[in-house]
Amino acid sequence: MDMAKVAIVTDTNSGIMPPEAQQHGVYVFPMPFTIDDADYLEAVNLSRDQFYEKMEAGADIKTSQPSLETLMKLWEELLQEYDEIVHIPMSSGLSGSYQSARMLAEDYDGKVFVVNNQRISVTQRQSVLDAKEMADNGATGQEILEFLEQDKFNSSIYIMLNTLQYLKKGGRITPAAAAIGTMLKLKPVLTIQGDKLDAFSKARTSSQGKNTMINALKNDLENRFGNPGPEGARLFVAHTHDEAAALAFKAEIEAAFPGYDIYMDELPLSISTHIGPGALGIACTLNH
Repeated sequence: MDMAKVAIVTDTNSGIMPPEAQQHGVYVFPMPFTIDDADYLEAVNLSRDQFYEKMEAGADIKTSQPSLETLMKLWEELLQEYDEIVHIPMSSGLSGSYQSARMLAEDYDGKVFVVNNQRISVTQRQSVLDAKEMADNGATGQEILEFLEQDKFNSSIYIMLNTLQYLKKGGRITPAAAAIGTMLKLKPVLTIQGDKLDAFSKARTSSQGKNTMINALKNDLENRFGNPGPEGARLFVAHTHDEAAALAFKAEIEAAFPGYDIYMDELPLSISTHIGPGALGIACTLNH
């Protein structure tokens, strides 16, 4: 029996933009945004620079779910060339995209596998690369889905915010909490442990916040993941539009975790909408 041809599809929440998708042989679906009542698609008619320009100018930015019609069109085109599709959207805890795609997949006679991957950004990107490697090695859509859903919680993300303005704007914290935090110059550290963005701790300075994140990740690697070492885990640095700060943080991470492979990327615009520019993050996933 011939090996099934499996297409791997994700969205731009993975940080994979169209040129990189092409390079890896995967397909990427642009995330939609409404900015001051105009519609945009990430990496199509909205670059990261344009997004932050609009954000800093005080534009009203809202995220929305991908159009199901566009998603169906992509799947139908791919099924002319492939036998199966593995679709890897952002975490179901952060958006309804998974639920919508899952319902849509029911009309495709078991050929479309929508993964409840519970990841976003650099950890979601790693899932896509793992899925592609499995597909290239002959795994079926069902096998890839099962592996990714078993593996989804083998990841961890910590993010330090530079400003509370956007959490306040999105109604995620009260104006009073934002005012106190701003007055005390607090740098909140948030975490994504699979499901959603949660508060982790508050730091008084950037260096304290960075140490908090490094120590939290060390603790995860030692206690949650059983000390996998550089052979068994990958580390990531992520940021919202501050490459210089991210490079400096990367150097600190390299010193704290010698020998680890470290990949750096910008956080997706869907997260930036809620946390604003100047945020720094650290993450890990396990190798297989």
